[in-house]
Amino acid sequence: MSSSVPQIILASKSPRRKQLLEQLGWSVICQAVDVDETPIDNEKPVNYCKRITLAKAQAAQTVIQSELPILTADTTVVLQQKILGKPSDELAAFNMLKSLSGVSHQVITVVAISYQGETLSVVNQNKVKFAKINEAEIKAYIATGEPMDKAGSYGIQGFAAMWIEKIEGSYSGIMGLPLYETTQLFKKVDIITPLDV
Repeated sequence: MSSSVPQIILASKSPRRKQLLEQLGWSVICQAVDVDETPIDNEKPVNYCKRITLAKAQAAQTVIQSELPILTADTTVVLQQKILGKPSDELAAFNMLKSLSGVSHQVITVVAISYQGETLSVVNQNKVKFAKINEAEIKAYIATGEPMDKAGSYGIQGFAAMWIEKIEGSYSGIMGLPLYETTQLFKKVDIITPLDV
């Protein structure tokens, strides 16, 4: 094995995705891109998540001039086919969390890797069951500030974990980067991963 650590560009501001990539041994360079994340009328959540991820990939390739692989991703929380994005304010966060209380919802993450002129993507779908939570608990959670930059107004890796009764699927996918699927994507585009060097 070589002593060099392979580098990847993460076109995202998400500290969770950076942490997950570093967990796999990558040296991560963060260069976020901004795209319009407004859903199209009647757009299916999976199609929305894939469209946003690929839009980020296209924007990243335009802005970032590098021979390193570029990873983009989008995570979408879905309740009864309704997309729950990042809350615009505390009231929006409160209403989202109240709607998730005691029910199951979907978390979809799409990952794309752009490398040597090619972009490939993968879809990861998960199911999360919340316990019933009361208004005082929701307000206390919002007061931590944790929900404000997260789809669905919660992060599974934070305080909200105490309300999650059950998950079906990938814990890291719910965090924002499904590690198994991402690793398989690296292999498809012949990228040398940290364990290969």
